[in-house]
Amino acid sequence: MLEDIAIRRTRPGDIDSISRIEQVSFKDPWKAAVFAESLTYFPETFFVAARQGEVVGFIVGGLEDTGEEIYGHICNLAVAPACRKQGIARRLVQREEQQFAVELATGVQLEVRVSNRDAQRFYRRLGYRAVLRFAGYYANGEDALVMMKWFR
Repeated sequence: MLEDIAIRRTRPGDIDSISRIEQVSFKDPWKAAVFAESLTYFPETFFVAARQGEVVGFIVGGLEDTGEEIYGHICNLAVAPACRKQGIARRLVQREEQQFAVELATGVQLEVRVSNRDAQRFYRRLGYRAVLRFAGYYANGEDALVMMKWFR
């Protein structure tokens, strides 16, 4: 039931809900303070999905300017376990991509654990392609797969 999901910019009052979703979603979750800091740095590219006012998902992104290109970078994405497989993550990614395009980004990048095949399939369905592997990227030593999607 995506029609009852509102995608909006994150507000400071959302951080506790975001942190709770993060804690049950990842092996090495971000702390609430990291989300608060991210909101300070990336207020235009930090979104939540809300159902009846309750935060059920979020996406954190930022812009990276290499001097030659501007890329969007999806830093974190999660949906509450009870709300998964409903298209919420897809809507969050699409909203993030839209904002990156408005900011004149030429593409988007992200990192995903090499063991997280479900996430890799999800991003491939959205047009992302693996471009390189970072050895030992995660705290437990697991490698990351860098995936990208180009807008042009």
